[in-house]
Amino acid sequence: MSSSSPPPHGPPTGDAPYGRTAWALLLLSGASGAADAFVFLCAGQVFAGVMTGNLVLLGASATGAGEEGSAAHVGAALVSYVAGAGCGALMARRWGWPVAALLLVEVALLGSAATAWGLGLVASGTDRTWLLAAVAVAMGIQGMVRVTPTNFFTGTLTSLAGRLALGRPVRDDIRALGRLAAVVAGAALAAAATRWWPPGAASVAVFPALGALALEAAGRPGGTRG
Repeated sequence: MSSSSPPPHGPPTGDAPYGRTAWALLLLSGASGAADAFVFLCAGQVFAGVMTGNLVLLGASATGAGEEGSAAHVGAALVSYVAGAGCGALMARRWGWPVAALLLVEVALLGSAATAWGLGLVASGTDRTWLLAAVAVAMGIQGMVRVTPTNFFTGTLTSLAGRLALGRPVRDDIRALGRLAAVVAGAALAAAATRWWPPGAASVAVFPALGALALEAAGRPGGTRG
């Protein structure tokens, strides 16, 4: 869903379908699905990472459609995501931070949001806006981690459909299929937690992001970039 130039960190050439980088991307896709589902259900019915969807909601809210205050929530999500992506670009391109360092910042933001939510510190609409902003900044940073998208999937789905229509074997697209399945699974788990374990709903996105951080840190000894 993004037309921006690709981030600087790309998966290594020839990475196996179930190699370290592929698993990290899979986990980040799950984190993205969980973050978007949690924010949509609990923090204003907007998205933390799917900005095209938020632009549509912004246009709709301009006519008075949707819940009261929805335009403010959409605006907060957009500004926060852009800020996160901008910070991610500076950290990666200008300052040369490794992938693991970017993911550490993301995990810290998601963990802070999950802690505030789990402890019941999000009591007002303003608190929810700050919660939304923290998660959206985290998703903006994640969007700059690698060339392969992990928080916007329309392009992935479109390309996959085109290749399948042309008769390309599904096994060649196993990683794309896995990321699409991961985002659905992450969203489903976050929605289930929202329903049956509300205090832990925000934490669902933290664990896959933490797993991706562990994989990146283990695979990049000495902090070298991917």
